Amino acid sequence: MSVKSILIVGVGGQGTLLASRVLGNTMLRQGYDVKVSEVHGMSQRGGSVVTYVRYGDKVDSPVILNGEADIILAFEQLEAARAVSCLKKNGTLIVNTQEIDPMPVVTGAMQYPEGLTEAIREKGLNVVAFDALKLAQEAGSVKAVNVVMIGAMAKRLELDKEVWLETIRTTVPQRFIALNVKAFELGYAAE
Repeated sequence: MSVKSILIVGVGGQGTLLASRVLGNTMLRQGYDVKVSEVHGMSQRGGSVVTYVRYGDKVDSPVILNGEADIILAFEQLEAARAVSCLKKNGTLIVNTQEIDPMPVVTGAMQYPEGLTEAIREKGLNVVAFDALKLAQEAGSVKAVNVVMIGAMAKRLELDKEVWLETIRTTVPQRFIALNVKAFELGYAAE
């Protein structure tokens, strides 16, 4: 299999690192070579977090350059807009429509840009946008946005759904398994 590249972007505290662990572990279970690299901005303060996940028969580097991502999994709209240049021509952007104000917006120095997802769609890109926060709340916790997003992505990767669920069961703490399985299922059924 040729190498596939998935870029996961979000804001500190959204669970992008857990999402990358679930993705990487699922691909390892399928027998792929996997490389993961994490870039932590000011993640503790709500800053950008970017994770590169590449898998295939043989992966030499975890880094994803502009125009190389098969999928961008964006946990927040502004982060999607920042990362969209990394998407391949026929790639897919899966974006949570949630807006998390960066510090300049919080302090009043700037306003959150309006219409980000629509502007990305107007570029002719393949965009899947939905309210993952709402689905996470339905699953039982706003902290489950990451697993909702993994579910939405899993549906598009054509792997056995049970492999994803087994990875979730072995990756998240025991007391959160039911919540995360429900979050995955809701994401899998989204859009």
